[in-house]
Amino acid sequence: MALAFDEYGRPFIILKEQDQKTRLRGIDAQKANISAGKAVARILRTSLGPKGMDKILQSPDGNVTITNDGATILEQMDVDNQIAKLMVELSRSQDYEIGDGTTGVVVMAGALLEQAERLLERGIHPIRIAEGYEMASRIAVEHLEHISQKFDFGASNIEPLVQTCMTTLSSKIVNRCKRHLAEISVKAVLSVADLERKDVNLDMIKVEGKVGGKLEDTELIYGITVDKDMSHPQMPKQIEDAKIAILTCPFEPPKPKTKHKVDIDTVEKFQTLRLQEQKYFDDMVQKCKDVGATLVICQWGFDDEANHLLMHRNLPAVRWVGGVELELIAIATGGRIVPRFQELTPEKLGRAGLVREKSFGTTKDKMLYIEHCANSRAVTIFIRGGNKMMIEETKRSIHDALCVARNLIRNNSIVYGGGSAEISCSIAVEAAADKYPGVEQYAVRAFADALDSVPMALAENSGLQPIETLSAVKSQQIKENNPHYGIDCNDVGTNDMREQDVFETLIGKQQQILLATQVVKMILKIDDVISPSDY
Repeated sequence: MALAFDEYGRPFIILKEQDQKTRLRGIDAQKANISAGKAVARILRTSLGPKGMDKILQSPDGNVTITNDGATILEQMDVDNQIAKLMVELSRSQDYEIGDGTTGVVVMAGALLEQAERLLERGIHPIRIAEGYEMASRIAVEHLEHISQKFDFGASNIEPLVQTCMTTLSSKIVNRCKRHLAEISVKAVLSVADLERKDVNLDMIKVEGKVGGKLEDTELIYGITVDKDMSHPQMPKQIEDAKIAILTCPFEPPKPKTKHKVDIDTVEKFQTLRLQEQKYFDDMVQKCKDVGATLVICQWGFDDEANHLLMHRNLPAVRWVGGVELELIAIATGGRIVPRFQELTPEKLGRAGLVREKSFGTTKDKMLYIEHCANSRAVTIFIRGGNKMMIEETKRSIHDALCVARNLIRNNSIVYGGGSAEISCSIAVEAAADKYPGVEQYAVRAFADALDSVPMALAENSGLQPIETLSAVKSQQIKENNPHYGIDCNDVGTNDMREQDVFETLIGKQQQILLATQVVKMILKIDDVISPSDY
C-alpha cells in the first residue's frame, strides 16, 4: 500500500494487492448478498407499527426529511450495493401497487433472508430453499383469503373505510389527527370514485399544503385551489356563479416572428402606435366580455395596461397559472383551454359556483379557491402545518390513506392488523409443512418462522417483551382458533384486533407476502456479482 497525491494535493491510497483480489462466487456470494439485504431491512425494522421510530434523512444539498414511510426512507438513501437496490425496488413496487405496507414488505424480506442464511449453513441448496418459499407463500396467500372478511360500505356508511384508513395513519407522525385525516381521505376518494366500475382515479385528488396554522385546520375542498391571487388588488375577491375563460394566450399585442425595427420620428406616429396597442388590449378584453366570462385565468402574464383595463372593465383575472393547474381547472369546471382569443366561445367557458380569494394569517400569502364546480369530481385536500417537513410528511401519510381507501373500493376484503394475520399464516404454514416429504419442508418451516418477525418487530417497537408477547398471542390463537388476536401495541388492554378496529386490506397483505418472496427467490439464485472491472 502506498500514499500518493493528485494534482490538487488530495491524498489517495494505492493498493498493490488489488490484482490478487478475487471476486465472490457461490455460497460466499449468496451470504454476502443476504447480508446486504438484511442490512437494509434492519434499518426499517424500528420504523414498523404505531410506535415505530422516525428517521431523519439529510440530502447532499442539506435538505432534511423526517419520516417513517419505508418507501421514502429507501428512496432517499444513497444505496450502492446492487442487492440493497433490489430491496429499494421492492419497497417502491409495494408503494406503486398498493400504496401502504412499504416498511412491512422489507422487514418480511429481511426475515426470509435471515432464515435462508441458516438453511444455507446447514447445506441446503438455494434452489430448494427458493422452491420451499414459493410453496409456503401460496399456502399463506390462500390462508389470508380464508380468514379475510368482507364489509359493506356506501356514501352514507363510510365508517369501515375510515377505520381502515385510521389503521394506516396510526403508524405515522400525524396519528394524533388520524380520525380527521382518515375522514377527509375517505370523502375525497368517494367523491372521485366510480362505485359501479369499482374504479378510483387518484389524479382527480390534488393534495396541496401551506405552512402555517395547525394540522387540525387541514380541510377538504370540493374544487381546486390555485396558489395565486387576483392580478389587481382592487378586483373583487369573491365571484358567485363564475363563468371562467381558461386561456393559454397572453394579453399583449402580437409579436412578429421575424426581426423588425420601427422608426418613430414624430409625436403623431408614437400616438398612433400607442392607440393601436390600446386597441389590441381593448379587443381582447371585449372578446372575453362578449362571450359572458366573469373571470379570466391566463397561463401567461400581462402588463400593467392590460391589468388596468381588465379592472376598469370589471373583469377579474388571474395570471401565471401553471399548465397542470390549468388542466385541473378545465376538468373541474367543464371548460376548454383556449389557445387564441378568436376561438373563445360561450360553450368553452368553465363554470363554478364560487371563486374566492383567501388570505392566511398575518402574511401576504393568498390562494384562490374554485368551489362547487360543474364537474364536482375534482377535489383538493388542503394541508396546514407548523413547518414544511410536517406538511411533506402529512402529504405522504394522506397518500397512503388514499391508496388504502382506493384498494378497499376495488376489493372490500379485509384482514385484521397488529400482526394477527401474520401469526395466523405462520400457524397455517407450520401445520402444512408436514405434507412436504422433501428438503423443501425445512424451507416451509423457515417461512413460518419468518412470518413471526413482523409481530415480533411490532412488540419490540412498542416496548414489550417480543418473544414472550408473541408466544402468548400465538398460543391464544391456537387455543381459541381465532385469527383476530394480535399484538396490543397501543396498550388498550385486549389482543383482539376486531375489538380495537385495526384493519388492513387483504390485497395489500397478500401483495406483501408475494413481493417479498419473489425478491428473496431472486437474491437466493444470484451466485456471482460481475462488475465492469471484472471483464
